[in-house]
Amino acid sequence: MLATKNISRCGVIAILMLAIFLAGCGPPGPRALLKGEKLLSNGDYPGAVAALNTATSLMSTNAQAWNYLGVAYQHAGQPADAALAYQRALTLDRDLVEAHYNLGCLWLEQNKPDVAKTEFTAYVLRRSKDPEGWTKFGMAQLRLRDLPGAEKSFNTALAIDANAAGALNGLGLAQMQRGRPRDASQYFAAAKRAQPDYAPALLNLATVARQYLHDNALALQNYRAYLALTPHRADWEQVNAMADNLEQAVNGAANPPGSNRQGASVPLRSSPTAGSPAPARSNPGSFEESEPEVVRTQPAPAAVATPGPLASGEAPRNQTNGRPGVLHQINPMNWFRNASPEPKVTQTASSNSNNNPVKPAPAPSASNLTAFGTPMHPQTKPVRLIQPAAPSFPRYLYLSPSPPRPGNRPAAGPAFARAQQYEQDRQYLDALDSYREAARLDPGWFEAQYNCGVMAYRLGDFNESLPAYEMALAIQPDSVGARYNFALALKEAGYVTDAVNELKKILVSKPADVRAHLALGNLYAQQLYDVPQARAQYMKVLQLDPRNAQAADIQFWLSSNPP
Repeated sequence: MLATKNISRCGVIAILMLAIFLAGCGPPGPRALLKGEKLLSNGDYPGAVAALNTATSLMSTNAQAWNYLGVAYQHAGQPADAALAYQRALTLDRDLVEAHYNLGCLWLEQNKPDVAKTEFTAYVLRRSKDPEGWTKFGMAQLRLRDLPGAEKSFNTALAIDANAAGALNGLGLAQMQRGRPRDASQYFAAAKRAQPDYAPALLNLATVARQYLHDNALALQNYRAYLALTPHRADWEQVNAMADNLEQAVNGAANPPGSNRQGASVPLRSSPTAGSPAPARSNPGSFEESEPEVVRTQPAPAAVATPGPLASGEAPRNQTNGRPGVLHQINPMNWFRNASPEPKVTQTASSNSNNNPVKPAPAPSASNLTAFGTPMHPQTKPVRLIQPAAPSFPRYLYLSPSPPRPGNRPAAGPAFARAQQYEQDRQYLDALDSYREAARLDPGWFEAQYNCGVMAYRLGDFNESLPAYEMALAIQPDSVGARYNFALALKEAGYVTDAVNELKKILVSKPADVRAHLALGNLYAQQLYDVPQARAQYMKVLQLDPRNAQAADIQFWLSSNPP
């Protein structure tokens, strides 16, 4: 089924194409495109893929055809091909907002909220009055645990549509992250009132009532309402088993202990078992975020449900001579694009004739600049909306170590070599152990200390990563790469203020460092919501590098966030 949308210029073109097609004299490319769109709307995804592949082969520069192909691939359960098709569409037409939305939904399905946030940012900047876009943007922020940002996005959606059930559901999930189940239940109930058949709100309200409020009657009522929805959702059998168990528990009060009624004394399960879903936890991953994503095309966005969660694919790594490379360059422009970009791993000093560490290569360009759109003031809602407080962040307790003395480099060399091989094989735990051993044998070896920080960062162990970067900087205070990595680790660990300070240190010695200005602009826009500071940094980027790959997106953000 196709949703009705305002017909744009592309819609007019499509109507003309349809007229040509009906007349029987259209060229094969448009005919294939229209056939693929029809098959897509009828749910024949393999057929749509075949037809749209024909269309894109005949009209290789038609962004709309590539976007349709991405939709078909996504529904057919081929996420990698879908992503490539959407990216191709955006390469041909950067302003094709439906492709941004579709790609964002795909990245959410793949559990890649960073890059999803980038795509939804591009969407809401161009479709600032679409509550669905703000809701999806908020969901990406929620998964990144950016609660103030997520709440602001959900409230923006509600300012546009006070009955946006998805946004109310999202605010409930945010309250669960804050450890406020009673407030969360109010939002889920409000979402249910706004849309009585909204499945996520029904299931979430049942989960909170059962797991946190211990109101089994309310939980059962909402489980049954969820189960009554048609068509049945994929987890219907599991939820039905949960509801049956709960009903036995509710009715068990009327049966004395030892009753012969089958199942009356079965307690509620506290751990996952066959036939029942896992119990709710205090993180939003245990709750329903939203209805299945609606993927969009032009004209007439496709309104069919997308596939369920798909297997997450890993992006290709940098290649050196056909093998995975050990040199990974930090690119601040990518901070908010993928699941934390991998920091650079320095090569062993023995690989250089002068025994100096490998210097960072120029940062690769990125295709998107993420930015927070113009905030909108929420209207009166069915429940009291919690306005996000001004962001505040914990501060990092610097160790400020003294430069360590050199150790036994010959003894440390084999451990470093083993670590490099482990890193090539992506055995990061073993790599960290070996880099740690090399650093123990030669504490003054910059590369060993630095790579300990990188490996610990990849493993999410910031308690080891941050001190390792500090030690590397104690050895080489002027290492821009180490300071970038240190700033990135600080940001990921939640020490946003300290990340800003580290980037400012780079600009003290290198005031024309475009990447540092851009990274600061991203932090001010995305984390601190400081529009004046973000504007100043983005303006500096344009001043220093007018032809920067991000220039168009920066200009768009600046126009959307006036002084």
